[in-house]
Amino acid sequence: MMRKHLLVSLAILLAACAHAEPQQPLLCYLPVQSDVSYADVLALQKGSPDHVLDYGSEPLQYGELWLPPHTSGNYRHPLLMLIHGGCWLNAFDVSHTHALSSALAQSGYAVWAPEYRRVGDAGGGWPGSLDDVLAAMQFAANLEGYPLRTDEMVLVGHSAGGHLALLAGAQQRDRVKAVIGLAAIVDLPAYAQGSNSCQTAAPQFMGGSPDQKRAEYAAANPAQIELHPATTLIHGDLDAIVPLAQSELEGVERTIVKGAGHFDLIHPGAPAYQRLLQTLAGLFPQ
Repeated sequence: MMRKHLLVSLAILLAACAHAEPQQPLLCYLPVQSDVSYADVLALQKGSPDHVLDYGSEPLQYGELWLPPHTSGNYRHPLLMLIHGGCWLNAFDVSHTHALSSALAQSGYAVWAPEYRRVGDAGGGWPGSLDDVLAAMQFAANLEGYPLRTDEMVLVGHSAGGHLALLAGAQQRDRVKAVIGLAAIVDLPAYAQGSNSCQTAAPQFMGGSPDQKRAEYAAANPAQIELHPATTLIHGDLDAIVPLAQSELEGVERTIVKGAGHFDLIHPGAPAYQRLLQTLAGLFPQ
């Protein structure tokens, strides 16, 4: 049944792309092979946010609001708050998720994608990055004048953004309907002991090693706190940046996408993206 659903979804996508006129804003993300690269994601077509709004007074405290292309009557779209990854480093900003935001908006979801201060920014790191995410959540919950279902916000975070989404959802569980971690960093102390370029950024984010900052790591570790009861982790089994073991957490829904790497989850043409759409469809049935 899962394979049939994926094939139907891809057929609909291909039909829509085939009939799209060049002057129409519809972007077409054709199916690709699994285990895509970061460069593949950056090369994707992307739209532009409908609004850029400040949620705080600092230069990086702003968010991009993406709205579905068509709204009829008094219909209010489901609201996703998309927290980008990038190893908590300011070398990676919200722009690398523009294709994902474009695709989600075309699928009927409103997307609130906040920028936030990261390692290398004044006020970034722990706990400033999480403070920004929480402030962006509060701002989105009070957005007026847009066709949004702000009372049923879903947090979606990728990689380090998934780490922040899990923490924010745990702290503000009454504000959100569910939390979805895409290749999320779940066990922070274990992750900080790794040697890849993203793992070595964890001590920078925390201001020290797990041995040096025990209390801080405990507070910042999703694996040691009570998460939002509607938490889902989606992870590729070929992820070389956030190992699959990071998704091994009791009490949450867990989906393993075979053959998927780290960036498949934010590439609208990859099969892993269909798993995200399926999860969202379960939260917002038609």
